[in-house]
Amino acid sequence: MIQQAEVVVYDRLVSADILALANDQAEKIYVGKQLDYHCVPQDQINQLLVDKALEGKRVVRLKGGDSFIFGRGGEELETLAEYGVDFEVVPGITAAAGATAYAGIPLTHRDHAQAVQFITGHVQKDGKEMDWQAVAQSNATLVFYMGLKQSGYIADKLLTHGLSAEMPCAIIENGTRPEQRVFRCGLSELRMSPSKQKVQL
Repeated sequence: MIQQAEVVVYDRLVSADILALANDQAEKIYVGKQLDYHCVPQDQINQLLVDKALEGKRVVRLKGGDSFIFGRGGEELETLAEYGVDFEVVPGITAAAGATAYAGIPLTHRDHAQAVQFITGHVQKDGKEMDWQAVAQSNATLVFYMGLKQSGYIADKLLTHGLSAEMPCAIIENGTRPEQRVFRCGLSELRMSPSKQKVQL
C-alpha cells in the first residue's frame, strides 16, 4: 500500500526505514506532533487528507502504533466519511502492547493483574478529574500514554488513593525501536525518575 501511494502524510514516530518504503515520486508531508508543539493542527491534517483525496490522489496516512488508541484516527476517519471519501484501515499494534512486550513486561498476569487500562497522560479534560479512586483500586495494569510530563501528578494521585509506594513502575522511551530504553522504579520514585534518567519526550 505504501509503495502505491502518491501522497504520504506521516507522523513523528514513523521511522526512516518505514518511510523509505514509499515511492520516490510520492509527495511526503510531515505532520508530526511533540509535547506542546503541533506543526500542523489536527483540523488541518483532517482537511489535508480530504483535499488530497479529492484531487484523485492515492493517499496513505502513516502513523506509529494503533491510530485508534490516542492516535486521533477516529477524528480523521470521521472527516473523510463526512466528505464521502472511501478509506481502508490497516491495523497497527498499540504502543502499550509493543513496547511492554519488547521490554519483557506482561500487561496481564494470572497472579497479579487480571485486566489492563489504557489511560491518556493528559489526565484532566475540561477541568474534570478522572475517578482516581476507581483507577487505583482496579487491580489492573495501568498504562499511561503521553504521561511523562504529568508523571509526578499521576504518582501523587495514585498514592493518595491507596496504591503502594513500592508498586513497580516502568517508563518506556522509544518503544519497539532499537534505541528503546526502560526505566524501572517504585511508584513513589516516579516523580523524580524521568528527569534523573534524562528521558526524552
